[in-house]
Amino acid sequence: MNEQLSILELMLNATLVVQVVMAILLLGSFISWIMIFQRFFTLSSIKREAVEFENEFWSGKDLRQLYTELEATEGDRIGMEHIFSAGFKEFSRLRKQDGADAEHVMQNVQRAMRVAVSKEEERLETSLSFLATVGSTSPYIGLFGTVWGIMNSFRSLATVEQASLSIVAPGISEALIATAMGLFAAIPAVMAYNRFSAQVEIIMNRFESFTDELSGILHRAIHA
Repeated sequence: MNEQLSILELMLNATLVVQVVMAILLLGSFISWIMIFQRFFTLSSIKREAVEFENEFWSGKDLRQLYTELEATEGDRIGMEHIFSAGFKEFSRLRKQDGADAEHVMQNVQRAMRVAVSKEEERLETSLSFLATVGSTSPYIGLFGTVWGIMNSFRSLATVEQASLSIVAPGISEALIATAMGLFAAIPAVMAYNRFSAQVEIIMNRFESFTDELSGILHRAIHA
């Protein structure tokens, strides 16, 4: 308890610049943890819904029926459902036109699915840039606070006749807290960014594979 109080006292008694550095790091760490939990639940939900939709897609159900059921549901479609709806909607619209060229239809279908995939990629990568920024800049921000605190500690030696460790120790201690806080903010952000980036890549590969499979099915259907 005494150690915790002493650390808190050092933070409260730090110079204004060091306190600003600590506040920035605390805010960045707080927002990072919020985004980490949000990304975790969002990516888990998208992966689960992708598995469920793929099982239904390959169950032998008629694609028109599947599309009708999706259109009847409320709320925004995300992930694989969004890609399927975008592609099949364009396919159905163009196929109803008289004299529609098969290759022209497929080009527009593939374009619609690519747009949907791009939107899903943007959705998946939400907050990752912030985590990367926190992970890369927090150690340097903390280091700036440390350098500033140590500089002030040594400047205080100029006002005393006899230098001792007890004079500079509080200033150096508060300065080192800034470095510790920088690492505390950076390490979880970097770990989460690497983890989520790998998951996004896996999910995107799955979406692209599904896009190719759906394109092949529709291509065979329009030439049947």
